[in-house]
Amino acid sequence: MQPHPGKKRVLIADTTQETRRNTRVMLSSVKGVEVVAIALDGTQAVEMARLHKPDIVLLDINMSKVNGLAAYRQILKENPRTVCILVSAERHPETLEAAGELGIQNFLIKPFTEHELDDAMRDVIRRLDNMPVAQENREARLRRLADEYVRVQRTDEEAVKVLEDAVQLPNPELVWQQTLAMIYVVRQRWEKLKAIAERLEKRN
Repeated sequence: MQPHPGKKRVLIADTTQETRRNTRVMLSSVKGVEVVAIALDGTQAVEMARLHKPDIVLLDINMSKVNGLAAYRQILKENPRTVCILVSAERHPETLEAAGELGIQNFLIKPFTEHELDDAMRDVIRRLDNMPVAQENREARLRRLADEYVRVQRTDEEAVKVLEDAVQLPNPELVWQQTLAMIYVVRQRWEKLKAIAERLEKRN
């Protein structure tokens, strides 16, 4: 599927055929967007996002293989600018909290109406249009450096600063937080260790 110039590219991922079909039909009446890919599960959603580079992803939370939150976390590593509308049959507080940590602000409960979908799409489009390019570039750079420094086991002050900034991003990788905690132990930075331990405990 080829996107129309100027329109926001949308990826739909849901395990239910009826939901995929209905969502695509409803999106056809939303101005300024175009569906460029449809995935059947979380793994396929990540693969299609890598291929089609959507601006917006609508992800079912309970997809097989990889759930919606895990899929979005992987999608963000490829493109930190992608925004998400999370879809679920139920509204669980734990899911909302986890979604918020990933920067997800829009949540649709099945079966949702065309009006509800339109409102959610308008909101994410507005946030996309207001997102500074500099912020996108900074996030992408931080993620790349944090992954690299963890891989080569760098623990100098520059690496610590990068990791400290990276764990403040909406979807920090667990290994960044664990690496930072180990560095704090070695350097006996107990107050900072306490803060990162609280973050890890909350995440678990």
